[in-house]
Amino acid sequence: MADHLTDNLKRPLSEVLDENKMPKKRFFRTRAHCNPLSYNDGFAYPVAPDEFDWTAHYPNIPEEDRVVTVLDIGMGFGGLTVSLATSLPNNLVLGMEIRAKVCEYVRLRIEALRVDHPGQYQNSSCLRTNCMRYLPNFFRKHQMEKIFICFPDPHFKAKNHRRRIVSHILLSEYAYLLKPGGRLYTVTDVEELHKWHVEKCEAHPSFRRVPDSEALANDPGVRTMLEDTEESKKVARLGGNKHFAVYERIADFHPEDGATGSSSSSDSKFNTHIMKLFE
Repeated sequence: MADHLTDNLKRPLSEVLDENKMPKKRFFRTRAHCNPLSYNDGFAYPVAPDEFDWTAHYPNIPEEDRVVTVLDIGMGFGGLTVSLATSLPNNLVLGMEIRAKVCEYVRLRIEALRVDHPGQYQNSSCLRTNCMRYLPNFFRKHQMEKIFICFPDPHFKAKNHRRRIVSHILLSEYAYLLKPGGRLYTVTDVEELHKWHVEKCEAHPSFRRVPDSEALANDPGVRTMLEDTEESKKVARLGGNKHFAVYERIADFHPEDGATGSSSSSDSKFNTHIMKLFE
């Protein structure tokens, strides 16, 4: 490993790594959030998903198996990304983050974990990008099994609500990426933002909510999301509340078939919405 970092830090690795080669978080502190609508330049992205080379991210995974199926959008310092790597060993997990210093921290963290735990964490990686703009450039339709959105920026001011990572337009992108039966996970400690998430997801025809009790009992991803992110641990220390919701991707409706790919009555909202497009 070269003894230098990106231009975002301009410090030698020997200074920012501890004796176990793990990055020291104090050198990677940055603003908690940023405006995704102003970060539109400087990102490298492929014209189409098949043009992106994942070798550098998953060097020890066979080429034919380098297909990301789990996304951690706005990964922060990577707590969920690395936890999912061990709880979902048969999936490729990718954390995505817009802040350069934070992404560099997670990259070094995963490198160190791979060295300390031979054979593990090969299925996890991170990528700096703007998820509000470039997700379809990296991933194919119905490629994802799980998408996590954990403790996103609330953007409290009404004029800034368009910056929120959950909106009708972005939910359509998530629906495009998720395979039928795939799941979208959200969690926040801000009740008003949770209500926003629920309102937008309930109104979108491609998603149905998984009952909280069912999600907690049967989906280990929920416990991981609620317990293993840095922000979730901070909320727990401060005695705050964690508001979560899990949504399942409904199968697409095909007019020529006369039915959806699912017999669930929860699809009726989706069917009605789509049928109106053909009237």
